[in-house]
Amino acid sequence: MKKNIGEILLEEGLIKGEELEKALQEQTKTRARLASILVNLGYLSEDAMLKALSIQMGIPFLTLRDYPKIPPVIDPPLSIKFLKQYKLIPLEKRDSVLKVAMSDPLDSFAINGLRLATDCAIEPCIGRERDILTVIDQYYGGTVTMEKIIEGIEEKEMEVAPWQVEEEIEHLRDLAQEAPIINLVNLLITRAVERRASDIHIEPFEDGLHIRYRIDGILHQTESPPKNLHPAIVSRIKIMAKLNIAERRLPQDGRIKLKVLGKDIDIRVSSVPMLYGEGVVMRLLDPTGIIGLEVLGFEVKNRERFEDLIKKPYGMFLVTGPTGSGKTTTLYAALSMMNTREKKVITIEDPIEYYLEGVNQIQVKPKIGLTFADGLRSIVRQDPDIIMVGEIRDVETADIAIHAALTGHLVFSTLHTNDAAGAVTRLKDMGVEGYLISSSLLGVLAQRLVRVICNKCKITYAPDKELADELGVKMNFQTYKGKGCEICDHTGYKGRTGIFELLLVNDEIRRLIVEKKGSDVIAQKAIELGMKTLRDDGWEKVKAGITTVDEVIRVTQAAE
Repeated sequence: MKKNIGEILLEEGLIKGEELEKALQEQTKTRARLASILVNLGYLSEDAMLKALSIQMGIPFLTLRDYPKIPPVIDPPLSIKFLKQYKLIPLEKRDSVLKVAMSDPLDSFAINGLRLATDCAIEPCIGRERDILTVIDQYYGGTVTMEKIIEGIEEKEMEVAPWQVEEEIEHLRDLAQEAPIINLVNLLITRAVERRASDIHIEPFEDGLHIRYRIDGILHQTESPPKNLHPAIVSRIKIMAKLNIAERRLPQDGRIKLKVLGKDIDIRVSSVPMLYGEGVVMRLLDPTGIIGLEVLGFEVKNRERFEDLIKKPYGMFLVTGPTGSGKTTTLYAALSMMNTREKKVITIEDPIEYYLEGVNQIQVKPKIGLTFADGLRSIVRQDPDIIMVGEIRDVETADIAIHAALTGHLVFSTLHTNDAAGAVTRLKDMGVEGYLISSSLLGVLAQRLVRVICNKCKITYAPDKELADELGVKMNFQTYKGKGCEICDHTGYKGRTGIFELLLVNDEIRRLIVEKKGSDVIAQKAIELGMKTLRDDGWEKVKAGITTVDEVIRVTQAAE
């Protein structure tokens, strides 16, 4: 602090010299802080005092709109009593630095207490006392609940005649920017992140508005607001995703970037007109959530074989499975392992789900003619070493990908098939010649995601013997399931892991492909050569106490 507060106030023209003299005289009697005395004497407003202090200390002055909508996660959490007593609120935790708003940033006792409690360096900001207390209540005082938000929205606010289209749109735009609707949408997103949801479904029906979260691959109904709030909620989400709120007849897609509970979340938004209004699905993506091969759930041998395949200098490798089976996650894990300074990696995706540092990523835009086939044709001329194609959807894309693999590029892509051998049949059905498939294909990985038993409520149990006999499985090992607890939201499961079927294309498999044999013949030969099926890999995870018999049966029914 180079200047004292009196000098700053005089320079800024906020007080007069005689007012400063009177305040200094008062200070000699009370020993109080000069700024506080000036406010108490009526010479200075609270805002002017705080702005002067921010200049003196070189720290930001915050207004109410500068506070984040959602509080950061502090571990261990700070007590509300402590926050209210010292008039401070955490704003952001970055590495080992905690940014804090304080009504009195000169309070060394409060700063030292924070430093000890959080084991962080403290970066103070200055804010109004009333704003800080308001934000404490919003974050931790239980005021931001669905019931309280809805109570703050009057029924008449939603009353707009259906023929008043322009007025309705403007009304919705205004309503979507009001605090109650903003808080309601923020609450839906925050709860989804807290519950580890991958998607939020907002669905209007005749009987009301339904909100569902997809957690570990399964949809769960949650507390829903009244149906009359549906237009305002959708409008708020559209504003956040930079979509046209006046367009309600056609589907729209957008993205939102938010910091939620201290994490950067990328939200993919899709709106579609339904019978009773627009349905919205928000997919929550953690852009920093790319994981390594070691945590995908590979058995040791399969992982070693997979790593050997993706280290080949050229050829094509496919990952198959239905939507939501983790194909993209597996490919990103492989790319992050292969991404080095010596290699150029280019991807073409629809949409780009994660951003990889050092990787050239292209977003498909069919409206302007940038399809997978057109993009892939241009990628090959960019001298890449590794290419990832989000999905092979047609014969043109398949042909270009295969020719890229035959001309010295390592190509990764995905297909929607039930098992690994089915990928060969799918390519043939598209019109790709068998000799091209056999020459370029290195291997195919089929995968599914199974839910992991919750460790907190894990118990032993005996599965249905008739079911085991019907499936031809001898249950001569201990099996487990989750009883259900608060940790797992009473589902018995927490988290997911992969089960895999890795088909290696060797000389015998190539011969079968050229001879145009069916996928069942190819699969049988691969099993004879040591390939584990999806269900076999699932049983291994049941034996290890990772998942349940029911879960393996659920995700492998189609493949079997």
